[in-house]
Amino acid sequence: MNIKVLQEDVTKVSTPALIVNIFEGVKSPAGATGAVDQALGGAITQLIDEGEIRGKAGEMTLIHTFGRIGAGRVLVAGLGKQKNFSANTVRNVMGDACRFLRSRNISSACTIAHGAGIGGLQPQSVAQAMAEGSILGLYRFKHYFSSNGDDAELADLTVVEQEEAKVAELQKGLRLGTITAEASCLARDMANEPANVMTPTQMSEVARRVADAEGLEIEILDREDMEEKGMGALVGVARGSHQPPKLIVLKYRGNPDNPADNLGIIGKGITFDTGGISIKPAAGMERMKGDMSGGASVIGAMQAIGRIRPRVNVTGIVPATENMPGGDAQRPGDIVQTMNGKTVEVINTDAEGRLVLCDAMAYARELGVNRMVDIATLTGAIVVSLGKICTGVMGNDQEFIDQLINASEDTGERFWQLPMFDEYRDTLESTFADMMNVGADRGAGSITAAKFLSEFAEGIPWAHLDIAGTAGSTAEKGFLVKGATGVPVRTLVNLALAGES
Repeated sequence: MNIKVLQEDVTKVSTPALIVNIFEGVKSPAGATGAVDQALGGAITQLIDEGEIRGKAGEMTLIHTFGRIGAGRVLVAGLGKQKNFSANTVRNVMGDACRFLRSRNISSACTIAHGAGIGGLQPQSVAQAMAEGSILGLYRFKHYFSSNGDDAELADLTVVEQEEAKVAELQKGLRLGTITAEASCLARDMANEPANVMTPTQMSEVARRVADAEGLEIEILDREDMEEKGMGALVGVARGSHQPPKLIVLKYRGNPDNPADNLGIIGKGITFDTGGISIKPAAGMERMKGDMSGGASVIGAMQAIGRIRPRVNVTGIVPATENMPGGDAQRPGDIVQTMNGKTVEVINTDAEGRLVLCDAMAYARELGVNRMVDIATLTGAIVVSLGKICTGVMGNDQEFIDQLINASEDTGERFWQLPMFDEYRDTLESTFADMMNVGADRGAGSITAAKFLSEFAEGIPWAHLDIAGTAGSTAEKGFLVKGATGVPVRTLVNLALAGES
């Protein structure tokens, strides 16, 4: 999608459609919407008086202008209550509005800068949210339809701003929002691909293309390399599959004079999860192609970081493999030794995400990472706790966790912190090894999984994101569409930007 800024009187711009807005309860439009209303002879005010336009969040009203202004149509988008207005409102409005126009076969449109006036937001923040909402809201994954049917696309969007002083900031925001949205779309594409296409090898090829395009360093470890480094947990998960495992490492060096400034982002890359010998029920297993969403988010975030070029070092690591019940598959009761020397009794082979992540975290420490976040569709328990609204956050350093949550606040990617009391570790005690890979009972499954991973942070600030609920969407609303969401790409990018030195 091509998005740009035009300095112009909004009533004079020539376009098939113009998006304006109104808050809930407003009786007399002001600002740019008011100027359009006046040029249309009070048409918007009349529809408000008649109750057709109420300004509720998600409400869309299309007005044909019949040549009275430069725009052929005016789309009045409801912003909801002004007290609830935020950058995420802008993001959702643009997603809904752009899909609405696309459904009317409109390929080019203009919009005012929602929230840069009476909304009280900074122009750059508004523009970033507008770009993200438009691109993410229009996202479609149609690679495998034999017929594309209605191929209408809203390909061009122009933000019209009359005040010259705001133009430069709007341009900055549009650039940043386009970069982060495209990175999220890359993660969505990867997670939406079927597992017969998005294999561990294909994940590594996508990462290689990102590295080549953005000037990143890349290292890809094969099974033999993992065995040599003592990654018994990762190799154990991979044993049941004919697809060779890959450990993907992407490095961005934005602060080469300070190698100690090294953020690590580690994403679970299980390209298909049957559960292994502890096999899952058949119903819904097709969704397990998305069990590599954490790894996809890392590759997407590294693409964005490579384009933005912040002054910080970032290492992205993706342990990629299938979890299959083959003839050589790992069994319940097996004991594996991890890269940092700790041994694990495998009680449930369907708790494989923590097994691949623990070796990846140990490797991150070997590479000099001094703070890290892991991202994983790790537990069904997090969906029971938080549904599909929030990502669960856990960790060992409150200051670092707060930085991560702060990084999420403007993205619309909601996080909620869960406790990590020492007593939760007790349920992982094993009779035969240093620990079990699941708790002795089913309680607090998300937390006990995080307590397992905490054993591999090795004293550095670490946070864990369980995205099992937020990695996918079953509804089309705002900037979300059905399928993979790309969570938490934009938060990871914000975290890197906040860590610039």
